[in-house]
Amino acid sequence: MGIVLFSYFLWLSILLNCGYAAITRASPLSLGQTLSSPGGTYELGFFTPENSQNHYVGIWFKKITPRVVVWVANREKPITNYVANLTISGNGSLILLDSRENVVWSTRKLSTSNKCHAKLLDTGNLVMIDDVSGSLLWESFENLGDTMLPLSSLMYNLATGEKRVLTSWKSHSDPSSGDFVLQMTPQVPAEIVTMKGTKLYKRSGPWAKTRFTGVPQMDDTYASPFSLSQDVGNGTGYFSYLQRNSELIRVIITSEGYLKTFRYNGTGWVLDFVTPKNSCDLYGACGPFGLCVASNPTKCKCIKGFVPKHKEDWKRGNMTSGCVRRTELSCQTQGKSADVFYRLANVKPPDLYKYASFLDADQCHQGCLSNCSCTAFAYITGIGCLLWNQELIDTVRYSTGGEFLSIRLASSELVGSRRTKIIAGTISLSVFVILAFASYKYWRYRAKQNDSWKNDLDAQEFSGLTFFEMNIIQAATNNFNFSNKLGQGGFGPVYKGKLSDSKEIAVKRLSSSSGQGTEEFMNEIKLISKLQHRNLVRLLGCCIDGEEKLLVYEFLVNKSLDTFLFDSTLKLQIDWPKRFNIIQGVARGLLYLHRDSCLRVIHRDLKVSNILLDENMNPKISDFGLARMFQGNQHQDNTHKVVGTLGYMSPEYAWTGMFSEKSDVYAFGVLQLEIISGKKISSFNCGMEGKTLLEYAWESWLENDGVDLLDQDITSSCSPVEVARCVQIGLLCIQQQAIDRPNIAQVVSMITTASDLPRPKKPVFALRIQDEERVVSVSESVNHITQTAIYGR
Repeated sequence: MGIVLFSYFLWLSILLNCGYAAITRASPLSLGQTLSSPGGTYELGFFTPENSQNHYVGIWFKKITPRVVVWVANREKPITNYVANLTISGNGSLILLDSRENVVWSTRKLSTSNKCHAKLLDTGNLVMIDDVSGSLLWESFENLGDTMLPLSSLMYNLATGEKRVLTSWKSHSDPSSGDFVLQMTPQVPAEIVTMKGTKLYKRSGPWAKTRFTGVPQMDDTYASPFSLSQDVGNGTGYFSYLQRNSELIRVIITSEGYLKTFRYNGTGWVLDFVTPKNSCDLYGACGPFGLCVASNPTKCKCIKGFVPKHKEDWKRGNMTSGCVRRTELSCQTQGKSADVFYRLANVKPPDLYKYASFLDADQCHQGCLSNCSCTAFAYITGIGCLLWNQELIDTVRYSTGGEFLSIRLASSELVGSRRTKIIAGTISLSVFVILAFASYKYWRYRAKQNDSWKNDLDAQEFSGLTFFEMNIIQAATNNFNFSNKLGQGGFGPVYKGKLSDSKEIAVKRLSSSSGQGTEEFMNEIKLISKLQHRNLVRLLGCCIDGEEKLLVYEFLVNKSLDTFLFDSTLKLQIDWPKRFNIIQGVARGLLYLHRDSCLRVIHRDLKVSNILLDENMNPKISDFGLARMFQGNQHQDNTHKVVGTLGYMSPEYAWTGMFSEKSDVYAFGVLQLEIISGKKISSFNCGMEGKTLLEYAWESWLENDGVDLLDQDITSSCSPVEVARCVQIGLLCIQQQAIDRPNIAQVVSMITTASDLPRPKKPVFALRIQDEERVVSVSESVNHITQTAIYGR
């Protein structure tokens, strides 16, 4: 009897854990069972979202953790108990039954016979096949959720009214339909738009054969993974994402309204594309005839020939009312008063366009000019002629990329008298000569300065430091191509590059308007070239070429900590053991800077975005542009120029300019609480009182040792004792008085041992007024700092 029972339970265990080849009436799929695709790439089964008790039938990537669900069957009606079956009905539909045999979800497509089966393909497509005819009855690719995989598609059919869209989840733990819908429009040419409810939220710009005109990085060098086709006669259109290699890829519309494209590189998901990136990406940000300039920060202005419709609203920062013409059109096509066209470059074509079948740009121009209601035209490669007969709305100007847009204006807006032109030409020529001479003299001065800097650096004989020529850097970064941009720091953009020997590098290109000048540049080179530690980023070299100042670092494949920590999907890759390792690594890096290196260095800008991660998620402290070196027995210093990032600055530094090792310890405490909670110091608020992260951490520590401060999405991997200890150490690091904070050697000892910890005092809670992280440089007026940046309470 024992042998029989053992065999029975062994068979049951295998049955519950094996991947079925197909679902039939005789072999339904139950809770605990899965159906695998033939190659083992995808898996179908029941899953329960985090922080939920509900069960759903879904498809996910089989061998990737944490689980990424790409399709959900019963997203609007979950299973709430532990008995459910996915099976074939008597009429040939795929149905989901609950414990009472009620139909929770169904494909609602009938077979010509009751002999059919369901199977999961290696494309991630769940299909229903008629066993008699072999025909395809139903497929999940025609019933999309929030994710599009290669070979699936968005579509529309005007004749049947059919429309295939992506619909966001309501939240991270609720797959029911959210607020955002991604769909293809039937315009000619089509666009991909995001709807928020019934309102247009974001648009791609019209499709131009291989690219979207409203996505500037889709230039001539961009290998588009997208395909879009339209059959105007039949009223149909399809948009799909193509797979160009063996990498797993997916496109998702998130519950927050972001469209993101990911690829799996074998170790984790890499974010290739995300939109919206800034306020200019949001529909109609500057209103009709307004121009949204995608600079940093973004700003609204009126198109040439237009003025704000409501000036007072614009002064208050509300530009949605847009602009109106300064001078009405004459609608004449000839003569002195004939309307003219102003050509605006690098723009996203506005909405509400009409396609016109003119053969070339001249015909397009004449076609618009001869139609009094035509307000603008554009002749775009890959499209042809587009005309606008209404208000120009959602017009965006980029620094590079985009299209030419010709806007109809009254002649007086562009044409002046002959005398005015002659005078203006004479003045312009004179100014040009003067400026050219001044530029030459300045260039010579700067060239001499650059040579002097290089000689100073050479004289130092820094070990391992390479002086790169500009042409080498340009070749490595493909002339600083947008596709190679890794991010935007406080002092300029950072680009990925590859040298001729295939060595990958990261290049920080200092912006002339960044505030980091020669002093900071030289400072960073002198400091970091002398510092060598496994938790500090390694400087390989630099480049000085005219106004260009470039720093060349080792390339770290996982970019910065904030890339993972504040992303709802990527953060799952850094569970508590990894976060604890990152905390220890940063602490060891600071210990080296403060105590163990040949120099004593205060970093002064320690924050999440300045912690880079290597392929094993080991942390490396970066960005030493604001660092200061102490001499001998010096312990503190003060400055008349307070620099750093709000939220991370210690009270004594923000209020008096006094900084020391304890200033870095304070920033480390804030960083530690961010790593534990997965929340930004700059944007965290809790409850009706709008508590800051520091206040919330203090109250959490008082109530339950701080354990509930941990990011709820990774609680299953945590050690409550370690979490509580790290929260207490973080609170000790952010004490108001510097003397009450431990030094970094004590911090490392606290983290790595089980010694008793002192009880922290209640810290000062600093409230940020702006959500976005901001690097500040403020004059010596202490009152100015307090009033504009930090409030104590």
